[in-house]
Amino acid sequence: MTELLVLCTGNAARSVMAGFMLDHLRGDGAVEDLHIVTAGTHTIDGQPMGLRTRSALSTIPELVGAAFGGHRSRQVYEKDLLRADLVVAMEADHVRFVRREVPEAADRTATIRRLCEDLPAGPPALAQRVAGLMLSDAPLSDDEDVIDPAGGDDATYVTCVVELWALCQKLVTLL
Repeated sequence: MTELLVLCTGNAARSVMAGFMLDHLRGDGAVEDLHIVTAGTHTIDGQPMGLRTRSALSTIPELVGAAFGGHRSRQVYEKDLLRADLVVAMEADHVRFVRREVPEAADRTATIRRLCEDLPAGPPALAQRVAGLMLSDAPLSDDEDVIDPAGGDDATYVTCVVELWALCQKLVTLL
């Protein structure tokens, strides 16, 4: 079983969206042995998925009618980062957070955009392909960020969902 940790700031929008999307796409038979967990670097634990996040997810035709109610925000801990086979961050600052707080997980942490651009398709196994990226030392750029929709209007959330849907469709083919 591959443990995938999807990380954003508040675990209220981007990581929730991407985690839900990856889980949905995984269910389509792309990757069956994948366990997806989401968390945030600075959360208020126990918060449900927000209305704007749910509404934006519902704009993706493949997700219409999906049950979004089970999410509760949670803070990422060292044990989560150490257990993960791959940490998928929404922005370069999340990668910096992991490098600073749990450097042992830095070699398995990258932005979703970086992974979509640089992770080669398998075989070999995911761990070997991720190791080959030398992520601990990879330069970081804020150009890799998926912009946080928090505080934005409905259109901002929809823009984020559309961007993440495309990235998640690509990433799931590489896992």
